[in-house]
Amino acid sequence: MQKRLYDKEPLNKLLVVKKPIFISSNTYLNKIKRKYKNKKAGFSGTLDPFACGCLIVAFGQYSKLFKYLSKTPKTYKAVIWLGVQSESLDIENVNSINEAKRLDIDLIKKEIKNLIGEIEYIPPKFSAKKIDGKRAYDLAREGVEFEMKKSIMNIIDSKFIQYNHPFITFESSVSEGSYIRSLAQILCERLDTVGTLSYLERKNEGKFFFENEKDLNPLDYLDIPVNKYTGTKEWLYNGKKISLDYLENKSDGKYLIVFDDFFSIIEICENEVNYLLNKITL
Repeated sequence: MQKRLYDKEPLNKLLVVKKPIFISSNTYLNKIKRKYKNKKAGFSGTLDPFACGCLIVAFGQYSKLFKYLSKTPKTYKAVIWLGVQSESLDIENVNSINEAKRLDIDLIKKEIKNLIGEIEYIPPKFSAKKIDGKRAYDLAREGVEFEMKKSIMNIIDSKFIQYNHPFITFESSVSEGSYIRSLAQILCERLDTVGTLSYLERKNEGKFFFENEKDLNPLDYLDIPVNKYTGTKEWLYNGKKISLDYLENKSDGKYLIVFDDFFSIIEICENEVNYLLNKITL
C-alpha cells in the first residue's frame, strides 16, 4: 500500500513549508513527501531540530535547482532567556536556570544595533554543521568529543523587537552558514550577562517566505540572467549541442533559456556552450 502512494509521475513543485519545533528537517521532509504523495524531493537550508520556520522544499526536477536559487539573506526571529545556561545554547539541554539582573533597555538596543558586519564565532556543537560526514548535533547527543572550528558570519541587519525581562527578542538578517545561537551568546557577552535561546524562527530565505505552501514559479527565484536564444526549440528539447551564434549574449557565464513549457540552464565558457540543466518542465 505504501508503494502505491508513490506510483505516480514525478511531481515538479517548489514551495516553502513551515517546520515545527523539535523535529529534524529530514523527518519533516518525509512528512511533506507523504503529504504530496511523491518520494523525489529535497530541501535547502537545514534547520536545527530546536528551530522552526521557513524550509524550501522542491519535488522532481526542481530539486536540482537549489544551488541556483537566490536564498540570502536569511532572517531569523530569536528570543534570549536571560539567566539560563545550556550546553546546546537553546532549551533542549538546559544546565541551570537562575535569576538574571534586569538590563538597561537602551543598552540592549545599542548592542543589538551593533551586531552588524563580519563577526567571528564558534558554531554550536548542537548544530547541523557536518563533522566527518555526520551532523554535529548527532555527535553531541552521542557524547562524542570533537571541536568546532571558528567561522565568520556576515550580519546584514539586526533589530531590537522587545525586552520583557527575562526575555530579549530580536531579529537578524544573515549570510549563509550563520548561527543565531552563537550570535545570541555574543550579545550576552556584550551585555555582561548569560542566557540561551528559548525560541528561534527562520522567517525567510531571500525571497522565500512561508505562504501556506503555495506553488512557486522557479523562474521568479533563480539568480541567473535570461539569454535570448534564436535557434529552434527542438534543438534544446532533444539536448543537442548549441552554437554560440544563436545566443544574444555571448559573454562567459551562466544563463537561462526559457520557453513556454520548459527552461534550460546553460554555461558559456571560452566560446563553448554547455548544458548545466536541460529541459526543466514548467
